[in-house]
Amino acid sequence: MSAQWQLEPDAASVADTACRLIGMAARDAIAARGRFHLVLAGGSTPQATYQRLANSDQDFKRWSLYYGDERCLTADDPARNSRMVIETGLASRAGKHYPIPTELGAKAAASKYRQRIKSAMPFDMVLLGVGEDGHTASLFPGQRWPDKTVFAVSDAPKPPAERVSLGVKALQDCHAMLIMVTGDNKIAAVQQWRAGADLPISRVSAVPQARVLADRNCVVFADGQADAAAEPIESPR
Repeated sequence: MSAQWQLEPDAASVADTACRLIGMAARDAIAARGRFHLVLAGGSTPQATYQRLANSDQDFKRWSLYYGDERCLTADDPARNSRMVIETGLASRAGKHYPIPTELGAKAAASKYRQRIKSAMPFDMVLLGVGEDGHTASLFPGQRWPDKTVFAVSDAPKPPAERVSLGVKALQDCHAMLIMVTGDNKIAAVQQWRAGADLPISRVSAVPQARVLADRNCVVFADGQADAAAEPIESPR
């Protein structure tokens, strides 16, 4: 397993540490390349991190925000990942904000976003979460994914069925990957992932620059005991 695991005592600590790590990556990227290209994750786990980032002291005018996936809904639908980011205040602070235009339909949006991300790759950092079934972005178990940087999804097992997602290689094309995992409902997926099951998150995270920040309660054996194989790594301060 290539990813480096770091355990935190609870979800709030995951958000705190993620905020610090993203800030560090931003400063390094801006110093080295003049801009910070960040791919955002959807779902409930990263919301607290985005709120912390929005209230932090960053050189936001040099930030460009992208998305790992999006649901095909109207631009103002509260279930869209981009709406969640806007509501946290992070989108308005960033110099550039590039939602996936899924209101145009999956195929049209995928084509436009494929062109949009070309100049941003390799990304400076890619943020990901993991679902109860081991999916990440809109890459779901048991499905075949086209070898494209961005592609349309027409049969997602979770509604809405139509989505747009970055592909495995595009998500891996980054200087740093940060995966945030919180919630007791992720225990089974994490067990399978750490056991080497062929899950979407397993494939995407199989790169040396991947780092997992997990709520300690998500990383347990079947008997409920903490997984000793994932010792906590000292968080940067």
